[in-house]
Amino acid sequence: MWPENQYALPGTTLTDALTRLRQHIDQLPVQLSALSVSALQQPRQPGKWSRQEVVGHLIDSALNNLRRFTEAQFSPQPYRTQSYAQEELVRVNHYGTMPPGELLALWQALNRQILRVASTTPADKLSQAIAFPGTDEIRTLSWLIEDYVAHLEHHLDQLR
Repeated sequence: MWPENQYALPGTTLTDALTRLRQHIDQLPVQLSALSVSALQQPRQPGKWSRQEVVGHLIDSALNNLRRFTEAQFSPQPYRTQSYAQEELVRVNHYGTMPPGELLALWQALNRQILRVASTTPADKLSQAIAFPGTDEIRTLSWLIEDYVAHLEHHLDQLR
């Protein structure tokens, strides 16, 4: 989720992104409940994540971004994000073998909190400056939230 790998779509507003997030929170559990446990836990290609591991990655993304969305509101500007070890987190959290209901409940709860934080962030805080490791580019908190939703959607497409 760094500017050079951005997912945010040009012309998308924060309101649009939050509307889509709200829909995904409701729809993903319904979509995945139609699949068997083995279909959820089996990687679709060798060396790739299973559907459950993709959801696990989205949980890690939610955890890291919830922290960013909250800390950026009260930290010195620019708020400096930190990267995280995506592959390692998926592995050590054992998302691939979690009971699917627990996995989805965790994902939903985190994203409901993100929706709550993002939709109540004061307008002046949405323009807070955000800096990323390895680049001099500065974005806003609003952009970071929009990019989070677009990143989520990129991975939701992989679950179909």
